Amino acid sequence: MFQNIIEVLILSAIQGISEFLPISSSAHLILVSSLYEFKSSSLLIDISLHLGSLFAIVYFFREELLDIKNNQRLLGLIIFGSIPLIIVGYILYSTGIIYSLRNIKTIAWTTLIFGIVLYIADKSRFDKKISSNLNLQSILFISLLQILSLIPGVSRAGITITAARILRFNRYDSSKISFLLSIPALSGASFLGFKDLFNQSVEFNYLVIIATISSFIFSFITVKFFLIYINKFSMNAFVIYRVIIALVLFIIIY
Repeated sequence: MFQNIIEVLILSAIQGISEFLPISSSAHLILVSSLYEFKSSSLLIDISLHLGSLFAIVYFFREELLDIKNNQRLLGLIIFGSIPLIIVGYILYSTGIIYSLRNIKTIAWTTLIFGIVLYIADKSRFDKKISSNLNLQSILFISLLQILSLIPGVSRAGITITAARILRFNRYDSSKISFLLSIPALSGASFLGFKDLFNQSVEFNYLVIIATISSFIFSFITVKFFLIYINKFSMNAFVIYRVIIALVLFIIIY
């Protein structure tokens, strides 16, 4: 029992922290699962982790999400910008192609390559803002690049922030765009999880509650402090982290 709780807390920390940082949550979950055989890991737990992150980001931006009258245009753009990821994600999921991408070699290369791309994009000194510069063309560009996040190691947060920085949005608003786009993405991932769940015999237990709550806490704290951090510092720390992880994986692989 105690070991199961510890395992769920570790998975919750990985999900909550890496989901919203530009370091790829799927890559970290895959790597940890391959290194350690967590007995408590299951489809139901995976869904709970994603739901925890979803609840956290919705709660964090609750005022803007509920104020539909004043944020109608922004919310419309976020919904529009999520369509490509949902469509391509469902196709890759339905055909099983997405599972062939989940290997350490792919993670190593995407972690390195897209870490470097993030570094280059983050050098932008321009200061575009969501309120005045986010339009149909820019959200379409970000949404098309977001499709790459279906490949483990790319990082959904990383590629959307990169895309926004390429378009010369400031770091804070680039991160905010990424976080808002995570709501439909997490909703879609949870939906697909529930779809698979109906075909399995599962038992609801206390670990599901712990996973959801702890993932919520880790996710909320990550979003809050990342937005504070990004107002003062660049993405260099995350780029360095990605390079180190990639090099370690290359040593293991080759």
